[in-house]
Order: sequence, then structure tokens, then C-alpha cells
Amino acid sequence: MNAVLKYALAALLGLGSLVAHAQTYPTKPVKVIVPNNPGGFADITARIIAAELTKSLGQNFLVENKAGAGATIGTLAAVQSPPDGYTLLAVFDSHATNPSLFKTLKYDTLKDLTPISLIVRGPSMLVVNAHVQAKSVAELIEMARQKPGSVKFAVVSPGSSARLYMELFKRMAKVEVKMVPYKGGSGAVVDLAGGQVDAMFVAIPTVTPYLQGGRLRGLAITSEKRSAMVPGIPTVSETLPGFKGEQWVGFFAPAKTPPEIIARLNAEMVKAVNQPEVKARFFKQSFETVGSSPAELDTWLGEQIAHWRSTIVEAGITLDK
Repeated sequence: MNAVLKYALAALLGLGSLVAHAQTYPTKPVKVIVPNNPGGFADITARIIAAELTKSLGQNFLVENKAGAGATIGTLAAVQSPPDGYTLLAVFDSHATNPSLFKTLKYDTLKDLTPISLIVRGPSMLVVNAHVQAKSVAELIEMARQKPGSVKFAVVSPGSSARLYMELFKRMAKVEVKMVPYKGGSGAVVDLAGGQVDAMFVAIPTVTPYLQGGRLRGLAITSEKRSAMVPGIPTVSETLPGFKGEQWVGFFAPAKTPPEIIARLNAEMVKAVNQPEVKARFFKQSFETVGSSPAELDTWLGEQIAHWRSTIVEAGITLDK
């Protein structure tokens, strides 16, 4: 047998081994790290998907919360895990802002993790207290221009979406507003409903009862396009072209995880998010299911990192201690 035939046979045998490995995976429980606290949306999403994977693949997918340091502790734990398909990572949108918020990250966000699938995405909402005179984004901007610093925006933490959306809003509208920081989102929303602050960018489910009760008014959503989840609500970008931002959850694995395992996981996740009951559960939370390819998630992450970098740098926000 000549050398060419030997190499060809070896390649075929190797391919067969990879296919067989993917077909038998997983042979033991799989850990899903969530670098955020229990009860948050990344955690909820991870548990829904883990339950579906447990059913479809016949092994337990176990969610483990490793919160702290802006989600970087759990992310680093995933990065440092063996790339064998038995450790996965479910991240929230902060995964794309951390490279700009931290100058001392111990991992490379784009190189040290392999994308599997973007699971869900959904807008936040710009809401105001019902007694605020502004009935639209344009009117809120005009209020802020007439009396610089008079409009009080609630924010949660320096790296939170509420803060970053507010900074993007200020930058694009060319206005000055007063930032009122809170330790938690629930306290901020209570004060917003009570009139202690005027406006906030916030997750839609958090304020739905207040919107329905007439204590808050939704002015616009942050996605580029209007959403069937909140019919009749315009986008911020209709007033400020180019304004965009969404909450999202995606699954990753350590870099160098075998591509056949990534493909198997992607196929099962896509199947899971396309089930009507799964779609309905996320729709109630004002999220749209996606089920992207690994390449699409890779592109999405790169775009999100670039999109938020300029806002973070210009505002001088850092989470380094």
C-alpha cells in the first residue's frame, strides 16, 4: 500500500471515529455553567434548555451557578474546563460588554470559547413615570434639552444594560440627564413607579404590571425593529437612527471542543427552541427564540462587542478595581 492510500485510509478511519464519538455523546452528565445568580434570565434560559437536552440526549444537563465579578468568574471556570463537551457555558448580554468594562480579563472572549447557539434575544423598554409629560422619545429628548439635568434616569450598576442604554441615549440625543444609581433593579422600578425618578431602560416583564396598572408608560423599545411582543410600541431608533440594543442568551463551550460535539449540541438546541411550548415560554418573557448556527453566534458576539465598546469608553465606565 503506497503512502497516499495509507493517509487516505487513516483520514477515513479518523472521520469514522469522530462521527461515532458524536453519535454516542454524551455518555455522562454535562455541566452547564451560568456565570450569573439563580433566578436571572440567563439562569432561567439555561434551565429550560438543559431540561430539553436532558430529554433528547438521555443524560442529565446540570446547571451550576458561578456568579461574581460581573459574570467573569463563571466564564473563566468554563474557559479552564476540559474541551470535551462536558462543560458548557450559558451567558447573558454582559458577555459582550465585559471585554470593554474589564481591562484585566483573564480570558479572550472571542478566542477562548467556541460558540454553539444564540438561544433567545429581546428588547428592553424605555419607560417613564405616568406623570412625566413626555409621551414619546422625541418629547423626552426635548424635555432634557430645555432643562439639562432635569430628567432623572434610574440605573442599577456601572455595567448594567440600564446604565449602558442610558449612556447611549445621552450620546445619540446629545442631552444631559441626571443619573440616579440603585443597588438593585426592583428598588429602581419601585421608585420609578412612585415618581422619585422619571425614566429607565428596563426588561419588559419587570415593568409589565406597572404598565398595565397605569403607573408607568412605555415610550419605546431598544431593538432595531418593532416587536409583536409589545404591539404598538415604537423603537428608539425611529427617533434616534442607529440606536439599538437587546438582551440575549447564548451557549458556548471551551475552545477546541470537538466540532462534531458542537454540531450535535447545536442541532439539539435548535430543535428545542423551535418547539411551540418552548417558544411560548420565552414569548411570555418578551423574548424571541433564535436557535442560530455557531457561526451566526460568533458574528453576533463580535458585532455586540464592537457596538458597545465606543459607548463604554466614551462614558469612562470600568469595572476594574
